[in-house]
Amino acid sequence: MPDLAGPEFIALQRTLAGRYSLERELGRGGMGIVFLARDVALDRPVAIKLLPPAMAAQPALRERFLREARTAAKLSHPNVVPIHAVEEHGDLVFFVMAFVDGETLGQRIRDRGPLTSHNAARMLQEVAWALSYAHGHGVVHRDIKPDNIMIERGTGRAVVMDFGIAAAGEAEAGEVLGTAQYVSPEQASGDPVDGRSDIYSLGVVGFVALSGRLPFEAPDTAGLVAMHIAKPAPILASVAAAAPGRLARIVDRCLAKSPADRFPSGEALADAIGQTTETRHELPVPLRVWLGQGKESRLAYVAWYAGFGAIPVWPISYLLLHAIGPAAAIEAGFALYLVFPPIFHFAFRVRSLRRLLAAGYGVEDARLAMRDEAEARREELMYRFGAEPPLWARLVYKGTVGLSVIFGASVVATVFGLAPGDLRWLMSTTLLSGAGALAGWAIHSLRPGTPVAHSPEAGWRMKFWSSRFARWFERLARIALRGTSAPAELTYRPTELALGLAANALFDSLPKEAKRELRELPALVTRLEHDAALMRTTVDELAGAVASLGADSVAERSRALRDPAAGTPDAGLADARERLREELGQRRDQAAQRLAAAVTSLENIRLSLLRLKAGTGTVSELTGDLEAARRAGDAMAFAAAAREEVEALLSTRPRPGR
Repeated sequence: MPDLAGPEFIALQRTLAGRYSLERELGRGGMGIVFLARDVALDRPVAIKLLPPAMAAQPALRERFLREARTAAKLSHPNVVPIHAVEEHGDLVFFVMAFVDGETLGQRIRDRGPLTSHNAARMLQEVAWALSYAHGHGVVHRDIKPDNIMIERGTGRAVVMDFGIAAAGEAEAGEVLGTAQYVSPEQASGDPVDGRSDIYSLGVVGFVALSGRLPFEAPDTAGLVAMHIAKPAPILASVAAAAPGRLARIVDRCLAKSPADRFPSGEALADAIGQTTETRHELPVPLRVWLGQGKESRLAYVAWYAGFGAIPVWPISYLLLHAIGPAAAIEAGFALYLVFPPIFHFAFRVRSLRRLLAAGYGVEDARLAMRDEAEARREELMYRFGAEPPLWARLVYKGTVGLSVIFGASVVATVFGLAPGDLRWLMSTTLLSGAGALAGWAIHSLRPGTPVAHSPEAGWRMKFWSSRFARWFERLARIALRGTSAPAELTYRPTELALGLAANALFDSLPKEAKRELRELPALVTRLEHDAALMRTTVDELAGAVASLGADSVAERSRALRDPAAGTPDAGLADARERLREELGQRRDQAAQRLAAAVTSLENIRLSLLRLKAGTGTVSELTGDLEAARRAGDAMAFAAAAREEVEALLSTRPRPGR
């Protein structure tokens, strides 16, 4: 517990008596001691940062502290800790700022490991907004690091604090300030700095937040500074496999050695992050319940096959004993023991899907929910283990699956049709394989051997719910289903899916004769939905690739720093990079136009169906809209080939020296 009787605590409290009531010390560093206090008049918590008296006695340091605190006090932004007052009373020099209830990003990473990609992207974007605002007011932070970023409890908001060495305008040449692990090359060299220096430091923060490690490590400060000046940073994807590629490339660009190769401003960085991250919406309650019911039923099946299922099967086998004979009764009972869980599971899932359909949701919503669940599960595993499973875990998993298959086959062979002479060998095989499978699954529960980034189980589920079997399953669940309601919340649906579902619902409400004339409409709507989703993904990928192309000159410039004889970066490579940027930009714009065309076609179909249902439209008019939509779909027939061309362009992207 901090010493409340310390000389700084007592002296500051005596000075502030009646205005602020100090509660405890929050922490201390080289440039100050921070206390938690309460503003007496406003009855609110505040934080007070005191310049250590030994430093306050030095006029230059005292003046710097006051000048820079007053500069930071002019900033007013949701992602900047506001400063309420800057004061000096004799040897006491301090400022009062808002208290943020939470923890520093550094503490969060030390306690719980790397952030999920979603949380890391949000943090980087909010800090970039704060820096953009500060830079716009002529203030460069110059000490961006995880311990100077607060994560507010409850909201998750990132707030930048401690402009203790911030400078208005460019810093003076020769000054080397900041934290060695996060210092920019120009700051480490003592050169003048601007806002792009903070962009570099934020890139290091992003590297740490996504990987849990620093890009550079050295036994001393001099070694770290030298690495920041001359050594290219590792590619983030090489140490953080689960980080989305587009976000990783953005961090790589922030870590460019030359300021000209980084994002030109915090606003540009925030925009790039916004273009490459997907907003995650809260799933509605019916979808969350539907997902959870599948997990809850697994325990019952495990218990059944572990032996408890034999208890209700025994009386049935006994009743069959005298009717069909001992051997047939055993086989019938065992068959019931094997097939009852799948039948029960099928009926249970039909019932749960009926409840989902009655709430107004469909298979498309189920796929979206499973996609979000798979992403959340991946993030949980990355937080828990921090990396893909090692070789031993993968081997244990594969061995466990193999032993489980052997165990099942042995049990079936034991019951159905093998001679008594083989029984001893079969029983041994059954016991050994069963024990091995049980041990393997126990190990697998502690350290899964399945990939974190691409879970096979999640992939199989997505394939099923994207197949024609899912449509049949839905039709079965809709039999005799009445009284469906409108969904309460639909903001999580992409625009093309929302339009497609609305069009299909309107089509289902048409008379049979009209539906017969427009029988090709559902298939065309599905095709347009697929095309729009494909184009949306393509636009996002290309936007991220174009935004990250500025990072390619990092290795070239770093190589020139290490080897002056190498000269300046190859002009030919720069030209190739610019041509690639233009090519990818054109592909991005084309994909955006195709996305707009597909969505427009869906919108026209929906409006025509609305007019037809209202009696103000005709089937012939809708047929014309369908023909136009078909032409739009034909124009996107080259989407798959275009994506292959884009992948080829990215694979040949110039990356010398990396």
